[in-house]
Amino acid sequence: MSAVVADSARPRLRAAVIGAGYVASHHLAALKALDFVDIVGVCDTNLDAARALAAKFGGQAVARAAELESLHPDLVHVLTPPSSHAALAIQALAMGAHVLVEKPMADTVADCEAMIAAARTAGRTLGVNHSDLFDPVVEQALEAVRAGRIGEVVSVDIVRNSDYPPYAGGPLPGTVAQGSYPFRDLGVHGLYTLEAFLGRLSAPQVTYQASGRDPNLPFDEWQAVVVGARGVGRLLLSWNARPMENRLVVRGTEGIIEVDRFLQTCSVRRVLPGPKFVGIVAGAFLAAARGVVQIPLSVLRFATGRLKPSPGIRRGAAEFAMAVRDGRPAPFGADDALRIAALLAPACETPDRERSAQLQARLAPLPPADVLVTGAGGFLGRAVVAALRGRGQRVRVLVRRPLAEYAKAGDMQVVVGDLGDPAIVDHAVAGVGTVYHVGAAMRGGPREFEAGTVWGTRNVVDACLAHGTQRLVHVSSLSVLDHAGRDPATPVTEASALEPHPDWRGAYTQTKGTAEACVLSAIERRGLPATVVRPGQIFGPGAERSTPNGTLALAGRWVAVGPTSRTIPLVYVDDVVDAVLLAGTRPEALGRVFNVVDPTPIAQRDYLAACQRRFGPELRLVHAPTWVFLALATAVELLGKALNRAVPLTRYRVRSLRPLANFDLTAARDVLGWQPRIGVRRGMERTFGNQPPRQATAPAAAAASGRPGIDA
Repeated sequence: MSAVVADSARPRLRAAVIGAGYVASHHLAALKALDFVDIVGVCDTNLDAARALAAKFGGQAVARAAELESLHPDLVHVLTPPSSHAALAIQALAMGAHVLVEKPMADTVADCEAMIAAARTAGRTLGVNHSDLFDPVVEQALEAVRAGRIGEVVSVDIVRNSDYPPYAGGPLPGTVAQGSYPFRDLGVHGLYTLEAFLGRLSAPQVTYQASGRDPNLPFDEWQAVVVGARGVGRLLLSWNARPMENRLVVRGTEGIIEVDRFLQTCSVRRVLPGPKFVGIVAGAFLAAARGVVQIPLSVLRFATGRLKPSPGIRRGAAEFAMAVRDGRPAPFGADDALRIAALLAPACETPDRERSAQLQARLAPLPPADVLVTGAGGFLGRAVVAALRGRGQRVRVLVRRPLAEYAKAGDMQVVVGDLGDPAIVDHAVAGVGTVYHVGAAMRGGPREFEAGTVWGTRNVVDACLAHGTQRLVHVSSLSVLDHAGRDPATPVTEASALEPHPDWRGAYTQTKGTAEACVLSAIERRGLPATVVRPGQIFGPGAERSTPNGTLALAGRWVAVGPTSRTIPLVYVDDVVDAVLLAGTRPEALGRVFNVVDPTPIAQRDYLAACQRRFGPELRLVHAPTWVFLALATAVELLGKALNRAVPLTRYRVRSLRPLANFDLTAARDVLGWQPRIGVRRGMERTFGNQPPRQATAPAAAAASGRPGIDA
C-alpha cells in the first residue's frame, strides 16, 4: 500500500490496536503506511505478543485495555474474539476514541445495539471491517455487475474452505467451545458479500454437520441459502474439503463472473454469438486463456510486494482511518453490521445450544474409580487399560474422541475431552486413586504438542494435587536425554545428561522434556506423589509400521541413517505395561525416574529385516550414510537462513538420530522390581511372526555404542 501524504491542516491521528493475533499485523501495516497516523499502543493479554508487534510497528505494549487511556488514542481497532468486542469497543469509545472492530460486530444483537448506543453517546464513529468487499477481485466483480456486463444477476455462490490453528491448551477458545463459531467467523463474510450483489437479504436457511474429523471443531460443514432482492445466494463453508478454495461465482442473464480470491483472479464469461454449443466451447477456451495470463501475473504481484497478503483487511483498516480524518462516515458502519448480525444470530442459536449441551454432558458426575488412564486411545494406553481391567480395577479413561470398544465396556468410565483443557482433566482426575498419565501428542505442529504434552501434563499435575491423588505415574521418553553429545563409553542411567538443546531437536523432544520437568518439579516443590517412567522404543502387534530409532519416514520410504549395525533401545509393549503398573504400586518407586529398556541388544538391521520380511516390497527401505544427511542438512539450514524460516532438518537433528545404547538398568531391576517378562526376541516373534533376529554381536554392540570411527 502506498503511503498517503498527510494534509498539514489536519491533526495527526493516534492509533492503537487491541489484540495481537494474526489480523493485527495487517491492521498495523496498513496504519503505519498512512502518513497522518502514529501508532501509540498495542494491547494483548499475551504481553510478549504485544511487545513483538510494538517492536515492529511502533507504540507501547500493554496488557490491559484500560492502560491505553493514558496513551490518548484517537483510533482504536478491536481485533479480539467476537465475544469480547462489545466490552472493549464500549471501553474505547468511553476514552474518546473512534472504534473499528473486526467482523462479526459482536456475538449478539443486544451487544451490537449496546455498542451503537455507546458510540452515539460518545459522539464517535463506530465501524466494522467488512474486509471482503475491499478485496480487489471482489471489487472488480461488483463493478462488472454495476456495468451490466452479465445482464441481470440471477444467483451468487460462495465456496470457501478453511482451517483453524490447532487448540494449544488452556481454557477452551471460541473455536472449541462455541458450536456456531465457524459460521460466525466466515458466514458473516458470506452474508454481507451476498447482500452487496443481491440487495437486502431474507433470513438464511442454514444447515450444518459434524464430520468428527477434528474433535475440537464441533460443526465443520455449513451450508446456507438466502433470498435477496435481486436473486438467490448460496454459501458453502467447509473445514475438510481440499484443495483449499475461496471462490465467488455470480451468474446473470448474459454471463458469469468467476472470482478466485486465493489466486486473485476475476474473469467474466459472456454469452457469445452463434450456436449455443460453439459459444460454450469458445467461452471455455477464452476463460482458460485468461487464467494462463492472470495467474502468473498475480503470483508476480505477490512476489514483488505490489499485492500484499489479506489486501481487503489492510484496505478496510486504512479506509476507516481516512474516513475519521476527513469526518466522513465509516465505509461500513455499525448499522450495516447490525443488519448482518440480525441475520446471523438465529442461525447460531441451535448449534450453540447443542455444543453447550455436549460440553456439559462431559462433566456429568462420576462414581469413584481406582485408576485413570490418559491417552487411553493410543497404542500403550490401550495396553495399560487392558492390563488394569484384567486385574479387576475400576478403570476410568480420558480420550479425545469416543471409542466404540470402550463404549461397549460396561465396567469402564469414559471421559471425552482434550488433555489441554484444565476443566475436563480436573473432572477426569477427581475421585480416582492412581493416575497413569500415558497421553501426549505424537504428531502435528507446535500447538498440538503444546496442548497434548505440556498443557496436558500441567493439567494432570494440578488436578492430582488438588484432589489428593495417591499416585501419579508419568510416562516420559528417552528423547529427553542427550543423544548427540553423549559419551558412548558411559552407561546411560536415570542421571544421564538431559538434552541441552531440546528446541533444536523438535517439538516432540522439547515438549516431552518440559512435561517431565513439570512432574519432577512438582515432586520436589509441591509434594506430588509421582513416579516417572522412560520407556525405550515400544514395539508390538499394532506398532509394526513405526520406524525404529535412527530411521526416518520420508516420501513413502524408510531411510536408515548411519550404520545399521548399531543397536536400538527396544522394549516390548507388555513389558512396558508391567513397568508402568509396578510404578503405580511399589512404595520404593515414589519420587524416582526409571529408564525401561530391554537388556537384550538388537541391531537396527535385524529389526529392519524383520519388518521387510513382514511387509515385503511394500516397505521401501533406503540406507544413507550419516555424511549424506549432514550435507543435506547443511544445505537446508542455509536455505532456512536465507528465507528466515525454521527448517525440519538440521545437522544437530542428524547427529541426534544416533540411538541410545549401553544402558545401566540397575534402578529398574532393583528398585522398581522390573525385568522383561516377554523380552525382545519373543516380542519380535509375536509382532512379525517370523524367526527371531540374531542377537547383536560384539562388533555390532560396539557400533551401537558409537565408539570413535563408527559414524565416519
